[in-house]
Amino acid sequence: MASALYHQNNPLFHQNNYNYNYFCYSTFLPLKNNNTNYSARLRNTLIKSSRDKNRTVISETSIDNSNSDLGENRVKSPDPDLGPDSDLPSSSSLLDSVSSLLEELKFDGIGWEIMSIALPAALALAADPITSLVDTAFVGHLGSVELAAVGISVSIFNLISKLFNVPLLNVTTSFVAEEQALIAKGRSPDSQRKILLPSVSTSLLLALGLGIAEAVGLSFGSGFLMNTMGISVDSPMRVPAEQFLTMRAFGAPPIVIALAAQGTFRGFKDTKTPLYAVGAGNLLNALLSPILIFPFGLGISGAATAAVISEYLSAFILMWKLNEKVLLIAPDVDVGRFAQYLKSGSLLIGRTLALLITTTLSTAMAAREGPVPMAGHQICVQVWLAVSLLTDALALAGQALLASGVSQGNYGQAREVVYKVLQIGALTGVTLGFSLFVGFEALSGLFSSDSEVLEIARYGTLFVAGSQPINAIAFVLDGLYYGVSDFEFAAYSMAFAFSVTLCKKPPGRKRLEKS
Repeated sequence: MASALYHQNNPLFHQNNYNYNYFCYSTFLPLKNNNTNYSARLRNTLIKSSRDKNRTVISETSIDNSNSDLGENRVKSPDPDLGPDSDLPSSSSLLDSVSSLLEELKFDGIGWEIMSIALPAALALAADPITSLVDTAFVGHLGSVELAAVGISVSIFNLISKLFNVPLLNVTTSFVAEEQALIAKGRSPDSQRKILLPSVSTSLLLALGLGIAEAVGLSFGSGFLMNTMGISVDSPMRVPAEQFLTMRAFGAPPIVIALAAQGTFRGFKDTKTPLYAVGAGNLLNALLSPILIFPFGLGISGAATAAVISEYLSAFILMWKLNEKVLLIAPDVDVGRFAQYLKSGSLLIGRTLALLITTTLSTAMAAREGPVPMAGHQICVQVWLAVSLLTDALALAGQALLASGVSQGNYGQAREVVYKVLQIGALTGVTLGFSLFVGFEALSGLFSSDSEVLEIARYGTLFVAGSQPINAIAFVLDGLYYGVSDFEFAAYSMAFAFSVTLCKKPPGRKRLEKS
């Protein structure tokens, strides 16, 4: 670990009228290139400029010095009208502070740009969970065995997708935003020619290889995966679960390619095109699924077929629109970029693995408590995931805008993006927390009719609501570190958080019986 002290030489502070008298102690591994350490660069952007304060201090110092030269030593005497509590803020000063905070939170050009990226992204992120709920409703009419089998298969499929596909999505977003911003500096805005971005072609090649590998692994390894999940050969869920997983495996290549394309569009700060593509695919799935399940009598195979067809449609739309902007296949393979993808992707895979293990441990601890606590825990998890969609979208917007600003050397804009997205994130977290605190009681009946389950869920939701401001800031900071391609710190910080969770020993059955 390298330790360095970054001061006014940091490129983010190469502007006049800013206070250079600050310290930023870094304990992160430096990047193995000639660039400034990205961890320090991002953290320095979080240090708010004290321009106005410095001007006041300089002005007062100048007056004092001039008075000293004149032989006048002025000492301020205390105001006799002020009482012992005069240092406490008055109501007017509190109102001024609130007004100042609201003034800073007003949406300017950067604020609106953040929201124009985040809102379509949030809708796209919400599309898949909504479609999964619709599919669950259709499959649920086939029977409990079929529903349980599909649930197991979908869990395995989503686990593989989160572990390998999401890191590719995040890395692609940052790399494409950097390259696109650099090319845009020397390119005419009216130019209609396709641009060549090595990050795009590299990402698509990796996506194709990864998708094929996932399809083969899920198809031929379905039995092994079922054994890993504890589904025995004699279980009535075994055959339908393997059948559904094998068919869904054919949709792995278009899913990974679509995610790589989404990452490219996000790097272009375009989240509307992915929204339309994902929306079209999910709409087709919602229409095809009941037709193939019931009139055609395909059962869960019909549900899997509808999902695969919709995934190919989304991938086709994204690739078609992407082909209008960039050259999909580069004449030469950029080996250096390929290596960067592998390195950054490996770090994020480790980060995702730590996150998945942490959530799995929490579920296991809840399951040890019994079915009722487990059900309450599951409600809290789903509520947390649902309200996290908006903050995740804010992180995405911050990532794309920060990567663009830093790559162009526009550190003033980059600093403004950091401040604004953190402000919006904090406000969003407080709003979500308050909404959960007030509204969960009215909506609790949608989750369960069991009073004991709802009682546990209510207590758990209080924690979920209270942690929303911290949760929002954590999501946003993840996006900002991705924006400066500091995937190392993102991975190491999650590994540290994971190590903390290991200190909490799951309760054993004897302890539970005593309690």
